[in-house]
Amino acid sequence: MWMAVQKSSLRDLYDKVVEGGRLDESDALRLFESKDINALGSMADFVRQRKVGQKATYIINRYINYSNYCILSCQFCAFSKKKRDSDGFQLSVEQIVSKAREALNLGITELHIVGGLHPNLPFSYYLDFLRALKQLDARLQLKCFTAIEILHLAWMAKKTVVETLTELRAAGLNSLTGGGAEIFQASVRSQIAKGKESAAEYLDVHRTWHKMGERSTCTMLFGHVESLADRVDHLRQLRGLQDETRGFTGFIPLPYHADNNNIPVKEGPTGFDILRTVAVSRLYLDNFDHITAYWVGMGLKLAQVALSYGADDLHGTIVEEHIFHMAGAKSPQGQTEMEMVKAIRETRRTPVQRNTFYEAIRTWDSPEPEAPEPTPGPNALLQGNLATA
Repeated sequence: MWMAVQKSSLRDLYDKVVEGGRLDESDALRLFESKDINALGSMADFVRQRKVGQKATYIINRYINYSNYCILSCQFCAFSKKKRDSDGFQLSVEQIVSKAREALNLGITELHIVGGLHPNLPFSYYLDFLRALKQLDARLQLKCFTAIEILHLAWMAKKTVVETLTELRAAGLNSLTGGGAEIFQASVRSQIAKGKESAAEYLDVHRTWHKMGERSTCTMLFGHVESLADRVDHLRQLRGLQDETRGFTGFIPLPYHADNNNIPVKEGPTGFDILRTVAVSRLYLDNFDHITAYWVGMGLKLAQVALSYGADDLHGTIVEEHIFHMAGAKSPQGQTEMEMVKAIRETRRTPVQRNTFYEAIRTWDSPEPEAPEPTPGPNALLQGNLATA
């Protein structure tokens, strides 16, 4: 690390980081504006190693989108449809359970479930599918709903946010997702997600959930019309809520994809921009334990590189992803567990399977796979299989 920064203009920030000092907003903006990607990466990698050592995590999970019908028309979104659209869909509770049952045979420990703001699905529908999924296996962790979905459900059910979250938790909800944050700055938000919840509303939903003793992730959609200062402001607000509640398990920077939407931006962020955003996030968000390199949004190869720029997690196997692919992502729909393990090993990190809360389930110690990928039976990994591979 020293060789990368000793002649860098970032030397004073390097010293602050090494001494455990907290970077302020002007420091973060300097980091974003720096062209010295090697020094930036070295600093972020130092912080990553200090926090988690040489481990890098992944989760065996499955995405389910229950519907893409949505009352909003966010300019950046290629996923949402109206009832009049021929390519809209809505899953029944039975269809959701069927997808989950198949995924359990693959050894998943988490279902990640989000959808559009459906105009007329009753609140009971959401409670019913949560209960039905928990009946498959009570240990299956359900990570569901964005903040705007929670606000929508509360409005539809004529309940407060606390009442809504309390009922969802009783039905089986384990964690909120971090989606919907986009960029907090109001003028940017009006350009890319007009009509969506405000930054204050997003943060308040997560604050409420955290004060109930629960956890969630958070995100930032970057590389469209926002400025670097807007990114810093976004990170500042997330760090502030984390100081208050300590409820975020991890941060996931999401690169913007430019296809099939109404934002006048023809290209998403470059690889350079993605890596510096991961690195600055790791350096500035000092109260976050984990930074995820979301391979769906950046591709698995660049996500591997991001593990040397401050990230310590590659997210999950996913199986079926719609939102980024409808916006133009060229990455696969999913990855196998062994593909995730291989990708981590190639970066000289120790692969660790985690759960929803970034807690270790299984650690792979050998430098190379010595056997083909296991094919666990139903719920095998949920049965407490914590053996070292």
